[in-house]
Amino acid sequence: MLKRKVYNELLKWKQQRHDDQLKKCLLLKGARQVGKSFIVKEFGNNEYESFISIDFFKQKQLKQIFAGELSSDEIYKRMTANIPGIRLIPGNTLLFLDEIQCCGNARTALKFLAEDMNFDVIASGSLLGLSYGQDDDEEVEEPASLPVGYESQITMYSLDFEEFLWAYGYGEHVLDELKQYMGTDDQIPESIHENFENLFREYMVVGGMPEAVADFAVNKDFGRVMEIQQSIIALYQDDISKHAKGREKQLVRMCYDAVPRQLAKELKKFQYSTVEKGQTGRKFGGSVKWLKDSCLVNACYNISEPYIPLMANEKLEQFKLYINDTGLLTCMYGFETKRAILNNEIKGNARGGIYENIISECLVKRGYTLHYYKPDDDHELEFLIEKDGEVLPIEVKAGNTASVSLNNYINDFSPSKAYKLIANRNGISGVKETLPHYFVLLL
Repeated sequence: MLKRKVYNELLKWKQQRHDDQLKKCLLLKGARQVGKSFIVKEFGNNEYESFISIDFFKQKQLKQIFAGELSSDEIYKRMTANIPGIRLIPGNTLLFLDEIQCCGNARTALKFLAEDMNFDVIASGSLLGLSYGQDDDEEVEEPASLPVGYESQITMYSLDFEEFLWAYGYGEHVLDELKQYMGTDDQIPESIHENFENLFREYMVVGGMPEAVADFAVNKDFGRVMEIQQSIIALYQDDISKHAKGREKQLVRMCYDAVPRQLAKELKKFQYSTVEKGQTGRKFGGSVKWLKDSCLVNACYNISEPYIPLMANEKLEQFKLYINDTGLLTCMYGFETKRAILNNEIKGNARGGIYENIISECLVKRGYTLHYYKPDDDHELEFLIEKDGEVLPIEVKAGNTASVSLNNYINDFSPSKAYKLIANRNGISGVKETLPHYFVLLL
């Protein structure tokens, strides 16, 4: 059983609904195969006396529950008529509406279900980040109206590195021993550093997809992991073919396939011309948006100046794309790349691109939005984050080379802290703190 942090977010929502009379259903979003349905079912069975699950993709006949009047009384009455043996216990029942994109009336009805404080409702589904105009799947139904103001939304991701360590049997306080080395001259003992470096490289290869992590925790077989990852990538490719509209199907697939190629070349921004020679955002801009909205990639925007709010300073035409799960990225590169990472033998531009991808993934899972800073052709900072009321720079090095761009940034903008993430142990010089890559979990 994989322990997930999002479980505590579900508990928080339940407490707000019961203690503060929060009139909102919960909408759980995220890419496919990150464990949304599994965690809701575990939550429902553990935390409620009665748990009712409706999957609108597998149980199409149950869409009739949401046909006609959408008052909560009518919906629950029709539910008892169509699902034999269910129990509706006021104050102790969770209704789970899975694959809700397949029933437009159910999405509309969330407003009325949210106002009914007798029962709690969680909804989830595939590709909910897409606007309905972007989705060409015949199974997807557009709601008559969206329940604006009646949904609390949570985006779920694949396992982060800490959750990955939990799956290995480490305790919840596994990171506490590392925190004591932040902000000090005390170096991490070599034995501890070597252990976490090895674990982090395994995380880069296995990734965070629950099926892959659960299987590896038991079998310790990288070949089995790769087979699972290949099936997930194939599923994503099928989603593109099924959900993208018209000619966009081909263009989205071309952009998705181009991301690992561009990372391997360590290009400074996403270049449409590498997707198809001579092309621009006019042809592929919609395809990139589709990939971002579907949570298959994470976008990182260049900014004109490093001041809060960073989003106000974004150069929308200059961005990088990273694959949502680095395990999937290394699978795209093939088994020999995985082997080279595990043996710490990966070289060339691909090495830098893979390390950028894992840091971007970890930052997103920490709740940060992604930005980078490239003031000129010769200097670039991989990431900037907003933290404690200021912008903090993060430089990522696959090894431990000179940090000219970070030093220039410190001189120009005087941040209170600046981070350099490397493969070696920690150190500190003024505001610049050098940390191993796995310390991204503590930023």
